[in-house]
Amino acid sequence: MTYPALILHQNKTHAVKRFHPWVFSGAVKQKEGNPQQGDVVEILSEQGEYLGTGHFGTGSVSARIFSFEKVSSLPELWQQKFQRAYQVRIAARLAESERTNAYRLIHAEGDGMPGLIVDWYNGTAVIQCHSNGMNREKENFVAALKSVYGNKLKAVYDKSAASLHHKDSSEPVKGTDGYLFGTLGEKTILENNLRFSVDWELGQKTGFFIDQRDNRSLLARYVSGKKVLNTFCYSGGFSVYAMKAGATLVHSVDSSAKAIEWTDENIALNGSAEGKHESYCADVFDFLKDSNEQYDLIVLDPPAFAKGQAARHSAIKAYTRLNHEAFRKIKKGGIVFTFSCSQVVNQEMFEGAITSAAIESSRDIRIIHRLSQAADHPVSIYNPEALYLKGLALYVE
Repeated sequence: MTYPALILHQNKTHAVKRFHPWVFSGAVKQKEGNPQQGDVVEILSEQGEYLGTGHFGTGSVSARIFSFEKVSSLPELWQQKFQRAYQVRIAARLAESERTNAYRLIHAEGDGMPGLIVDWYNGTAVIQCHSNGMNREKENFVAALKSVYGNKLKAVYDKSAASLHHKDSSEPVKGTDGYLFGTLGEKTILENNLRFSVDWELGQKTGFFIDQRDNRSLLARYVSGKKVLNTFCYSGGFSVYAMKAGATLVHSVDSSAKAIEWTDENIALNGSAEGKHESYCADVFDFLKDSNEQYDLIVLDPPAFAKGQAARHSAIKAYTRLNHEAFRKIKKGGIVFTFSCSQVVNQEMFEGAITSAAIESSRDIRIIHRLSQAADHPVSIYNPEALYLKGLALYVE
């Protein structure tokens, strides 16, 4: 099959030849075949050398490459990529695990499929497309999921409507979330033998923050006999781990009443927490400012403070303010788990914000762990910018 083509300037081919999956608009010398938003295009040098195949975009990124080899059949390519991704999850001891039955199967560029997220929840696969090109391929993705999982696959839910206001499109694709295969089934998952109810229909992203799995496990090492504050708690992941690991008191805070309902439900799923867990539907900044409680361990896991470059400066200020408030509330010898999921705020910027907060607090603070996303959220070595979750575990004197 012949695809439209993007011809790159002679001095702009180096990144693609080094397998970086993004072609920026300034690298494109000319277009052939009149490609439209979401179309499959081939990337060529001025001499006609084939460089890659990807989806065309009308914004600052003109193409997101999903193959550096010629593509003869898209359905076959997707089948291969889904199978390879599944093998990575087996290697990470997630797929086919008796302790955990929820994980990310496809992580966009990390699995060679820019613009696509697929999460597995105990028999239900939740698809979230972030590009028009991937949105067109959903039927092929359902076929690939059936090939990978066989009769283990009970349903495929499309959660793409909100995410298709894509950054590289001035003409967003409108869609309606719904089941592409099967119907609503089991919504309780296991993560490290802990139980969680996941609402992929109403919840944020695909329903659960799978990327924090390893960090929740790490937190469990530090909470026995401690008072714990979990801010921006969403559905209570860190709170459940803290309760089961022997925390004496856990406070969960989120501004969403629905999030507090989910947190209480997940706490209850894992046994009685009478007198040990309290939920607060409140603004986190206000809670930290007004509360008189002092904690042994605090979790700061806010939503992305910056969705784009324009908001980066205000996001850094927000991270500084948030962490400064936490340093006021943490006991001597306490630990703060602090995170940023803002992709435009890199590790250096995030640590700079934490350093500013530490200086303002005048406390002796040491980094004991640098934290990131779990292994089922891989980052291509050729695309390090895709690392989005950054975190620090801090010991506060």
